[in-house]
Amino acid sequence: MDFSQFLSVMTAGQLAREVYESMRREASSLRIQRDFRMYIARKAYKDLFSSASCIQTGMRGMAARNELRFRRQTQAAIIIQSQCRKYLARLHYMKLKKAAITTQCAWRGRVARKELRKLKMAARETGALQAAKNKLEKQVEELTWRLQLEKRMRADMEEAKTQENAKLQSALQEMQLQFKETKAMLTKEIEVAKKEAEKVPVVQEIPVVDHTMLEKLTSENEKLKALVSSLESKIGETEKKFEETSKISEERLKQALEAESKIVQLKTAVHKLEEKVSDVESENQILRQQTLLKTPVKKMSEHLSSTATQSLANGYHVNEDGRSNEPQSVTPVKKMGTESESKFRRSQIENQHENVDALINCVIKNIGYSNGKPVAAFTIYKCLLQWKSFEAERTSVFDRLIQMIGSAIENEENNDHMAYWLSNTSTLLFLLQRSLKAAGATPHKKPPTATSLFGRMAMGFRSSPSSANLAAAAALVVVRQVEAKYPALLFKQQLAAYVEKIYGIIRDNLKKELSSFLSLCIQAPRTSKGNVLRSGRSFGKDSPSSHWQSIIDSLNTLLSTLKQNFVPPVLVQKIFTQTFSYINVQLFNSLLLRRECCTFSNGEYVKAGLAELELWCCQAKDEYAGSSWDELKHIRQAVGFLVIHQKYRISYDEITNDLCPILSVQQLYRICTLYWDDNYNTRSVSPNVISSMRILMTEDSNDAASNSFLLDDNSSIPFSVDDLSNSLQEKDFMDVKPAEELLENPAFEFLHEA
Repeated sequence: MDFSQFLSVMTAGQLAREVYESMRREASSLRIQRDFRMYIARKAYKDLFSSASCIQTGMRGMAARNELRFRRQTQAAIIIQSQCRKYLARLHYMKLKKAAITTQCAWRGRVARKELRKLKMAARETGALQAAKNKLEKQVEELTWRLQLEKRMRADMEEAKTQENAKLQSALQEMQLQFKETKAMLTKEIEVAKKEAEKVPVVQEIPVVDHTMLEKLTSENEKLKALVSSLESKIGETEKKFEETSKISEERLKQALEAESKIVQLKTAVHKLEEKVSDVESENQILRQQTLLKTPVKKMSEHLSSTATQSLANGYHVNEDGRSNEPQSVTPVKKMGTESESKFRRSQIENQHENVDALINCVIKNIGYSNGKPVAAFTIYKCLLQWKSFEAERTSVFDRLIQMIGSAIENEENNDHMAYWLSNTSTLLFLLQRSLKAAGATPHKKPPTATSLFGRMAMGFRSSPSSANLAAAAALVVVRQVEAKYPALLFKQQLAAYVEKIYGIIRDNLKKELSSFLSLCIQAPRTSKGNVLRSGRSFGKDSPSSHWQSIIDSLNTLLSTLKQNFVPPVLVQKIFTQTFSYINVQLFNSLLLRRECCTFSNGEYVKAGLAELELWCCQAKDEYAGSSWDELKHIRQAVGFLVIHQKYRISYDEITNDLCPILSVQQLYRICTLYWDDNYNTRSVSPNVISSMRILMTEDSNDAASNSFLLDDNSSIPFSVDDLSNSLQEKDFMDVKPAEELLENPAFEFLHEA
C-alpha cells in the first residue's frame, strides 16, 4: 500500500467518526425534547382528570341525596296508605262479622224450631213404628215357622211319594209278571186244546170250555189294564200334588224373604230416627241452656277450642256424658259457653261427614294392593280405629260403608271386579274379627301389654330382642283389640254376609260358564275310525278334547284373577272344591240318566278329561286347589268301572270294596244295567252280581233316602269367619301402606303413622 492510499483511508475513518458523533448529539437532543413534551402532556392530563373527578363526585352526591329523599317520601306514603287500608278493611270486616252473626243466630233459631216441630211429630210416630215393627217381627216368626212346617211337609210328601212310587212300581211289576204267566198259561192251554182237537173227530171241534177260558182270561186282562191305568193316574195325581205343594212352598218362601227385607229396612229407619232424636235432644238441651243464660262470659272460646282440639285428637265420636266427668268448678263456665259448644259440635259433625265422604269416594275406586294386601280394606280399618267408631253407641259410618259395598257389587258378571271386592271384604272381616271384642267378654290369656309405644319397646328390650318379639309388637300396633258396641258387631255380621254373597256370585258364575261345556264333555263325539284313541285323546283340527280344554281355560282364568286380586287362599280352595263337586254331580248324574253315555269308549273319553283336571290340580298346588280332586270320586270310580276289561269275572265284593267303594247299590245297579260296549261288544257283570244287587235293593227299599241314585249339588257356604281368621296373620299387614290419595288430606294425617 502506498502513502496516498493510506491517507485516503485515514480521512474516511475520521469522517465516519464525525458523522457518528453528530448523530449521537442529534439523538440526545430528540430524547430530551420527547421527555419534555411527555412531561407537559402528563401534567395537563392530571390537571384535567382531577378536575373531572371533582365534578363527577359532586354530581353523584347530589343524585344520591335526591334518590334518598324520594325513597323516604315513598316509604312514608306506603305506611300511610297501608294504615288507612287496614283501618277501612277492619271496619268493613267488623260490620260484616256482626251482620253474619246476627243472621246466623236468627237462621239457626228458625232451623232449631223447625227441627223441634219435626221431632215432636216423629216422636208421635215412633210408637206406631215400634208397634209395626213388633207386628212385622211376629209375622216373620210365623212365616219362618210356616216355612219350616212346609219344608217338613214337603220332605214328608217326598218320602211318601217315593215310598208310594216304589210300592206302585213293585205292584206293577207283579201284575206284569202275572199277566205274562197268564198269557203263557193261555198259550199252553190253546196248544193243548189244538192237540186235543186234532185227536178228536171233526164233529167235536168246538168245545164250550175254550170259550169260557178265553172270556176269563180277557176279563182278567181287562182288570189288569184297569189296575195299571188307575196306578198311572194315581202317580200323575201325586206328581201334580207335589208340584202344587212345591209352588206353594216357594211362594211362602218368597213372602218370608220379602218380610225379612222389610224388617231390615224398618230397623234401619228406626235406627236413623233414634239418631235424629238423640241429636235433637242434645240441641234442645243446648237451646234451653241458652234461653236461661243472659250474660255472656268472655274468653270462653279459647277454653272450648282447647277442649275441642283434645276431643278431636281422640276421635270423631264425642261422648255426650263427658260433662259429668269434669270437675264441678268448671260447670258454670261450661254453662255460660253452650253457644260456642253447640257451634263446635256442629262443625265437628260436618267435618265427620266430610271425612267419611272423602274415605268412601277414595275406597269405592280400585286403589290396588300393597304387599299383597288390599289397600282399601286396610285404610277403612285404620280410619274406623282412629275415629273410635267401634266404640260408639250410635254412628252412621257403618251404614254408609254397607251401602257403598252393596252398590259396588251390582255388576255381578265381572269376576275381576267381584274378586277385588271379595279380597277387600274378607280382609276387612279378618281385621274386625281380630280387633272387635264384645262387651263383657273375657280376653285371651296373654301377658300384660304396655299401653304406650315406649312401654312396649321397654318390655321388648327386657324380654329379648328377638325378631319374633319385634314382629309381635309391630302386629299389635297394626291390629288393636277394642271393646265393640252393637253397631260395630252388626257391621261385622253384615260384612260377613257380603263376603258369603260375593263368594256365591263368583262360584255361580264359574258354574254357569262350565255348564255349557259339561254337557259336551259327558259323551264322546262321533268321529271316524282312527280319530279317537283308547286314551280318549284325538288328533285333527276339531279335537274332542277341546271341550275339556275349555274347562281348563276357564279354571285358569278364574285362578289368575283371584291371584291377581290376592283373595285369601282358603276362599280360593272352597270355590274350586265346590266347583269340582258340581262337575262331579253333573257328569255322574248324566252318566246314570243317559244310556248312550254309559259305554266303554265314552268312559275312556271322560277318563282322559279327568286326567286333564288332575294335571290342573297338580299345577295349581294344594294352596289353591285343596281337596278339589277328591270331590270327583263318584265319576272317577264310575269311569274306572266302565273302562275295566272282563267285567263278567268281577264279583260283587270286588266291586264294592276295590273298584267302587263309595257308590251305593242303586248306583252300581244302574251302571251295570245301562252299560254296553260299542267297541268290543263285551258283556257287563255276571247275572249273579246283578241278582245280588236286586236283593240288596229290595232290602233297602224301605229307606226312602237309599232309593235315590242321583247326587245333589251342595250350594251352601262351606267356610266360617273363624276359618277365614285362621288363614291370615296379623304380621302380614305390617308393611301395608294406606291409600295415597288420603295421605295428601290433612284430616287423615294419622295414616302416616300406619
